[in-house]
Amino acid sequence: VVDAFVAIEDQRFFEHQGIDFRAIARALYRDILARSMVEGGSTITQQLAKNVFLTHEKKLMRKTEEALIALKLEQRYTKQQILEMYLNYIYFGHGAYGIQAAAQVYFGKDAEDLELAEIALLAALPKAPSHYSPLIEGNEERSENRRKLVLRVMAEQGKITEEERRQAEETVLQFSQRGVTD
Repeated sequence: VVDAFVAIEDQRFFEHQGIDFRAIARALYRDILARSMVEGGSTITQQLAKNVFLTHEKKLMRKTEEALIALKLEQRYTKQQILEMYLNYIYFGHGAYGIQAAAQVYFGKDAEDLELAEIALLAALPKAPSHYSPLIEGNEERSENRRKLVLRVMAEQGKITEEERRQAEETVLQFSQRGVTD
């Protein structure tokens, strides 16, 4: 679970102190090229700060507050504690906050019983749960493409083997419900 979320959300999580200036610069560059806000540069710690302590409005002051809170979180807690809080607070859609609730909503099982293909799907969701939820009719292809992206990134980073990636991509997921609204 940790490998999937770090791979897709914050590849340098274990290297930075709450703010990844390289990721911010890359996101800013891509935003300038696209002439719109197309990419975020937030770390897992910043996402935790936003989700727990702040609103989701996209304003410069909120981003500054997010960065300051992220720095304080990194001073006070270990990386493992930050990841645990993040995984317990993140929104996965359909009223599911946290990985355990998401495992129940999407697969009807405990988080500890998830398989790689299921983990990859859950890691794909926080970016935009209502956009990527496979439980919402019409999202199936987007959801599947995002899940495969998570698996590809994990393989590229050496978190899983190519064989594990291939097997997980070929796995047909069995959801606990379908056709719900968010």
